[in-house]
Amino acid sequence: MKTVGVLLAGGQSRRFGSPKAFALHKGHSFYHYSLEALRPICEEIVVVARPEYREQFPDCVHVTTDLEAVSGMGPLAGILSAMELVQADRYVVLPCDMPFMEAGIMKRLLALHHGDISSVTVEGKRHPLVSVWNANVKPTIKQALHDGNRRVMHVQAQHEGRWIEGALLTDTPEIAFKNVNTPCELERG
Repeated sequence: MKTVGVLLAGGQSRRFGSPKAFALHKGHSFYHYSLEALRPICEEIVVVARPEYREQFPDCVHVTTDLEAVSGMGPLAGILSAMELVQADRYVVLPCDMPFMEAGIMKRLLALHHGDISSVTVEGKRHPLVSVWNANVKPTIKQALHDGNRRVMHVQAQHEGRWIEGALLTDTPEIAFKNVNTPCELERG
């Protein structure tokens, strides 16, 4: 069963003030932590980035941009673009703004994956982009984007899936699943 990692790095980072993928934490760019969390469980990893930042990633990283037809339509567009680029049985999705993520957490998520889509929830807060998507979800994503619906959870609701409590994946879910949206949040991390 082929597993491909999808690292979403295409956000506009309005609140952060600069591209979050390249923000530093302990000497490494945020995207580095997501790559390292995906690497042990994926045969291949695709980073989906904005066109203007594509060249800032090292040559050893497989970077793409949204497909032209869905360009700028958010995370679903990024997931679909990766699915169209690399065929796989399942796709492990992770955003670039979780610098506290670790490989063991993603390994446990993949092991608990059941149904078409598995995503994480932490004390009632849903993290739909820390997830595993089976390839059969692709037509639903295409249709949603064609209809102008960019909501990730709209697509997830149309498939058999499950929400996995973050405490089953790590002893510190409130830290591991923290989306860093401002420089101040990183300092408090």
